[in-house]
Amino acid sequence: MARRRCHPHAALLLLLAATLAGAPPGGLYSPGDPLVLLQVDTLESSVLNSSSAWLVEFYASWCGHCVHFAPTWRALAADIQEWSPAVNVGVVDCADIANQKTCGKFGITGFPTLKFFKAFSKSPEDGTKIFHPGDSIQNLRQSIITNLEMHKESWPPACPPLEPASVEEIRGFFQTNNVTYLVLIFETNDSFLGREVTLDMLQYENIAVRRVLSSEEELVKKYGVTAFPSSFLLINNGTFSRIPVQVEARSFYTHFLRRLPGVTRGPYTPTRAPDTPIKTTPTPRRPADSSKVYMADLESALHYALRVEVARFSVLTGERVRALKDFVAVLAKYFPGRPFVQNFLRSVDRWLRNVRESRIPYSALELVLTNRKEGQAPAVLSNNVTWVGCQGSEPHFRGYPCSLWILFHLLTVQATRHPRLGTGPLEVLGAMRGYVQSFFGCRECAQHFEGMAAESMDKVRSVDEAALWLWSRHNRVNARLAGTETEDPQFPKLQWPPPELCRPCHSVVKRRQVWDEAAVLQFLKAYFSPINIFLNYTEPETALVVRRSQEAKEGAGEWAMGEGEERGEEDDDKEEERGENGRGEGEERRPGKLEGAGLGMEVGGSERRGFSGPRKPSIIRMNPKMQELEEDIVDLDSFSELHYKSKALKAAANKGRRLSKRDTIPLLLADDSHQAFDYAAVWERLRRQGLGSKQLIGALEEDEGDTLRRSHWFRMLGVGFSRLDVSLCIILYFLSSMCLLGMYTFFRMRTRHRKGRPSFPTA
Repeated sequence: MARRRCHPHAALLLLLAATLAGAPPGGLYSPGDPLVLLQVDTLESSVLNSSSAWLVEFYASWCGHCVHFAPTWRALAADIQEWSPAVNVGVVDCADIANQKTCGKFGITGFPTLKFFKAFSKSPEDGTKIFHPGDSIQNLRQSIITNLEMHKESWPPACPPLEPASVEEIRGFFQTNNVTYLVLIFETNDSFLGREVTLDMLQYENIAVRRVLSSEEELVKKYGVTAFPSSFLLINNGTFSRIPVQVEARSFYTHFLRRLPGVTRGPYTPTRAPDTPIKTTPTPRRPADSSKVYMADLESALHYALRVEVARFSVLTGERVRALKDFVAVLAKYFPGRPFVQNFLRSVDRWLRNVRESRIPYSALELVLTNRKEGQAPAVLSNNVTWVGCQGSEPHFRGYPCSLWILFHLLTVQATRHPRLGTGPLEVLGAMRGYVQSFFGCRECAQHFEGMAAESMDKVRSVDEAALWLWSRHNRVNARLAGTETEDPQFPKLQWPPPELCRPCHSVVKRRQVWDEAAVLQFLKAYFSPINIFLNYTEPETALVVRRSQEAKEGAGEWAMGEGEERGEEDDDKEEERGENGRGEGEERRPGKLEGAGLGMEVGGSERRGFSGPRKPSIIRMNPKMQELEEDIVDLDSFSELHYKSKALKAAANKGRRLSKRDTIPLLLADDSHQAFDYAAVWERLRRQGLGSKQLIGALEEDEGDTLRRSHWFRMLGVGFSRLDVSLCIILYFLSSMCLLGMYTFFRMRTRHRKGRPSFPTA
């Protein structure tokens, strides 16, 4: 069996990849890790009003930097495990749909975000951001101590004092404390060693640790301290000695002290969040063809970008408002979606263009994004999160970043297909740059992408160059991330397309492999063409419209985002009943040999048997014959009006009925057919029947008479006219004719009248 290769679009803007829905609580972490897995129902109850301080990482399982950082955070939790119950460490996966609102409540706008909560914190706003330069365990450990000492008024009851000891305290220590041992650690003021050892010994009884600064001359002289750091062990019988360790370091101190006679571990138990049910049923894997682009991935990317990423900001201001407007404007102009999704994007774009303020509350934008007004044409975007081509082998691979790469590659290619619609070669790239910089959750990824954009994006001079710029930068990202923790082993980050996928894309100059950018551009235009977008696993239009209508009537609050994945799984089951992968029964798929653009790209290499549908982009056809391929591509957006799309599809469907009576296409006819007609279902069925563009248009012309009788619309000189339009034209024509006839009669009678006068000249 051929080895499965990558799909063209793996990690986003620098890494990643992941999945959002269906991931078990904790995402990158497991219950066996030495930290607390917090969720929507345990976060506030555990962290707020707690007698312990908390250090919490808010992360997204799809975030590449979070994947890199997870081992460090896990190691930190193990390193300071003995500091409990003074300080506890927890994690929250903000990519888990159930946790998204809670993360927003805690003010999380990027990943990973580390927040320190002092003991007895009252609200989410009490959390203090901890910056972790170098991501080292030592820096994080010292940040915890610094933040702990900043909150003297809310000191954790279980935490021993960390301030330097005085001469008076040491003199009377054994009289006021019932312990056998006292450890004095002499150090400089900027050293954290004494405080770290103090917290390390927190859970042990019959011993106490105090730090003494080098400036405490009396104690330094009394114990004969000559080097800093150094430590001395005092016993309650009045004797003392220097602690014999090979290295004056934290681990050597704690190892020695825990083995002293009479020193025992106390009754402390690790803090854990209340037990909550964990979903252990794995999400069924959706079979995906590496040569296809899936609309389910694209619509999931739109939903996640607009309703999750943007929603992390309660108020959008300044640059974020402009970035959102540019992003949505490009989507409304170029996204080759289903009609009701295009309506949705255009309605959001119109609303944003009408907003003149530089400050937009997300609550106002949310009403537009959920589109709950009744009486409007279908303008709906599914709230399902369904990965097909962007599935990863593990929950934290691929997913949203993969789909966002696909989306922007598609938009750059669409801009080359419709250059007259654009405002310049940087229109799509600029929108992508603004979105990533303002909203993309992985902040380190956003910084890397911004660095690439600042370096060369302004040198792009045409829409073709824009498509190639994004392709080359994506390959650069793949090269940098290959072999790292973010790489899915089943979808390695390779340079895309490889020679076996696109041989003309590669050439040899002086024994050196180089890209043939003209061939690459031709291939990109074929692969990211609308004809190569498949509707498998998408939620049907009728179901979306009905659900939106019901929510509008009931005044529903927010769409139940958590239900998206379950609904998606039900749809998958129904899809599989109609045929594997939503393909015709005669269609058979072979694993592709094409390797991805590090993007996780898997392209080409699959064949259909017993299927005569539209040809897929083939590397063999990457030559002048590609024109023939383009002629057989039907782009629904090329029709002049939405209603003409309805007519063309219906006419072609009627043609399909005659071609195969056993294959019935359900047509939903209504007075306003563009609302009730399920374009997606009919279009996909026509593709399965093997109808190409020429056949579709031929069917349209042959059925002109029948269509006029049944349809509300017909074509006249390439423009759509309704019966009302034609009736008005006839009435206007009749009135103008009567007017001309009246004028002719008037002047004719007037001429005759003047002829009868004596003064009228005669020949």
